Amino acid sequence: MIPAACAVCPHRCMPPEGQLGLCRARRMVGGEVVDDNYGCITSLALDPIEKKPLAQFMPGSKVLSVGSYGCNLRCPFCQNASIACAGPNDVPWREVTPEALADKALELAPAGNIGVAFTYNEPLVGYEFVRDTAREVHARGLKNVLVSNGYVNEGPLSQLLPLIDAANIDLKGFTEDFYRWVGGDLATVKRTIEAMTATPTCHLEVTTLVIPGKNDSPEEIAAAAQWLASLDETIVYHITRFFPCHRCQDRPATPVRTVYVLAEVARQYLPNVYTGNC
Repeated sequence: MIPAACAVCPHRCMPPEGQLGLCRARRMVGGEVVDDNYGCITSLALDPIEKKPLAQFMPGSKVLSVGSYGCNLRCPFCQNASIACAGPNDVPWREVTPEALADKALELAPAGNIGVAFTYNEPLVGYEFVRDTAREVHARGLKNVLVSNGYVNEGPLSQLLPLIDAANIDLKGFTEDFYRWVGGDLATVKRTIEAMTATPTCHLEVTTLVIPGKNDSPEEIAAAAQWLASLDETIVYHITRFFPCHRCQDRPATPVRTVYVLAEVARQYLPNVYTGNC
């Protein structure tokens, strides 16, 4: 059998038999790259929906947030590096089936839980688990939330979109230079946002984490906001403050004033702009 490249994202990894791809969550098995982190849960918490962040999707509710390990980008400023940059032997995890996770979400409904949020690491590197769990969640009358970097191929995305009720996609910057810095490409993320905008059953919000000296110019934020408005002027846009972390601990926190100024720039094009971490 001729090995096939992984179809999940544009990296199209083709690791040797038994080895992991770049995301450290998918493995070559029998000539096929499969979801090695399927059901491997590192994080589970009942969060306010606003923490995702989702500002205009069922505000005041809670959502059962679940994460695994692995990511297909390599952001030097990763906020969850302990799991996103981890592999199966680097972090504690426990196995949970889609049915059990959906049952837990339903059990928490009296506490205000609306469903399951796939978050913390990059959920789409394990899109099969997201897909299977999302089906179970919908079968129980609950909602599915996706928090993602949006770096995914059209095939997996098309399977998931009918199952996702709300999403927050990281638009990490609005230049190819920035995306080269994090190990991806802007065009793929823009395509994901376009697909979600065109899906009427999916509520979409977008977040940019502002890194001093990297993506904090008014011109870049204006370009991003103007592009988002060209898709749908009602898109909710979050401008979020960076704090030193991971491999960017020598970079200063974003000045609060910078976040507020950039939010005003974005409001020239979008009415629904929120500031975060201020």
